[in-house]
Parts: sequence; C-alpha cells; structure tokens
Amino acid sequence: MKKIGFIGTGVMGQSIVKHLLNAGYEVTVYNRTKSKADDLISLGARWKDTPIKVASETDLIFTMVGYPSDVEEVYYGNDGIFQTDFSNKLAVDLTTSTPSLAEKIYDTALEAGGQALDAPVSGGDLGARNGTLTIMIGGESRVFESCRPVLELFSKSLEHHGPAGSGQHTKMANQIMVAGTMTGMTEMLVYAEKAGLDLDKVVKTLSGGAAANWSLENYAPRIIKEDYSPGFFVKHFIKDLNIALQEAEKMGLELPATARAKALYDQLAEKGHEDGGTQALIRLWWG
Repeated sequence: MKKIGFIGTGVMGQSIVKHLLNAGYEVTVYNRTKSKADDLISLGARWKDTPIKVASETDLIFTMVGYPSDVEEVYYGNDGIFQTDFSNKLAVDLTTSTPSLAEKIYDTALEAGGQALDAPVSGGDLGARNGTLTIMIGGESRVFESCRPVLELFSKSLEHHGPAGSGQHTKMANQIMVAGTMTGMTEMLVYAEKAGLDLDKVVKTLSGGAAANWSLENYAPRIIKEDYSPGFFVKHFIKDLNIALQEAEKMGLELPATARAKALYDQLAEKGHEDGGTQALIRLWWG
C-alpha cells in the first residue's frame, strides 16, 4: 500500500503528510486552499485539485477536515471520494466528526467494495509534529491491523474501540475530559496570578503532583508567554463539544460541566477569538 492520498493539509495534516513522505510513501494531496499544500508539494507530495482525483489514484485515503459538513462534502459531494470506483480502497477519516456519519461512510464504502475506518486523533499540533498522536479507531479490526504500520508513523498510541462510529464516540469521551482540564487549568492560572504567585513555579509544582495533565504541561507555558496561536482551534473545539452534548442527549445523559465549558468557549468565540487556540480561553479573564 504505497500510494496514499491525504485530503486536508491544515495545521495537523501538514505534519502528518511530512511523516508519510519521510517514510518513503508516495502521497497525493488536496486542500481547499492550495497554498496550504505548497510546502508539502515542494517536499515531493503530488497535487490533485479534487478529492475524487486523489481517491482515483490512491489505495489508502486519509481525510482530515474541519466539520462534519466538510467530511460529508469530501466523501459525497460531486467531486467526492465516493464518486470514483472505490473497490479495494480504504478511507480513514482522522476528522473529529459524528458517530452517525462515520457509520454512513463505513456502509457506503462496504457497498462499493472498499472499507472505511473512523480514526479521530488527539494531541494537537505538537502531537502531529512529533508523531505522537493518540488515534481512536472504529471499524473492522482486521482492516485496522492492515494499516497499523502507516498509522504508527504519526502516533504513539492507537487503539481499536469497536465497530464503525466507536472511534468518534471515544473522541467525544476525550473531548469531555479535555473540557474539564482546560477550564481547570485556566481558572488555576487566574487564581494563582491574582494571589501574586510566580506562574512558572506554580506550573512546575502542579505538574509534579495530582494536578498534572496534558493541558497543563502543553498549554500553560503558552499562556504565560501570551501565545494564543492555534494548536487546536477554538471553533473546532466548540464543534466537538456540540457533538458530545448532542450524543449525550441521545443517550439520556446530562453533562453539566461539559455544557458549562462549551458556554465559556461560545463566549470566547463571540469576542472574536474563534480562530485562536483553545488556550485563549484565559482571555475571558485577562482580556
């Protein structure tokens, strides 16, 4: 499986494609804004101007776009992946999307003689750059095992969680947890700063105890440096929390802490920070 397609060369997709190229794979790319793929093309990636053209010339197709509506368009649009002969092909969607759409893509792929996995990731821009992403997989186990060597090129942790949609459900569980750590980290910094503490020392101390978590380790230093650049966009986190709350409602669950986190991020977006990184939440307090 040497010919790989990659659709969506954004913040994380760029780094993932570089790992694939460095491993010797022939990679064909597409992105709505071609300029975002220029660096990859200079490194040897091939460009095609539609998803269907990428899929028609590759055997393994990765997709990593912004919203479920973008996933729908990439797979089912007039120039979408499923407009080509999909027999003996495998599509792996790295986007955080809805479980129901993951199931739909799986069914369509199967009917067309191919296969599909939902494989959302966690780890942000740093994880993509360092090849240390966590990948949560839904779909057939044997299909996952067939492409494991490729997935391992840009991940440190990958787990098969069950049938189609299971990867997306696992990512929702992840985002529910992240919502708690991001709000906790933010309020911790606000409190520590108001108390007149040295924030670098506080972060160092808390990182060695029960308060240690990924957000504290990776985002607190950025906040202290006033770096709000996106490792993961605010607007995409709001999308994820919306999906999580909708899925919870379908299961008869109330998640009040997650709902409150989503409301805070909505406020942040309303203040014009939707294209900032999730660590920009602190700007609700620090202007």
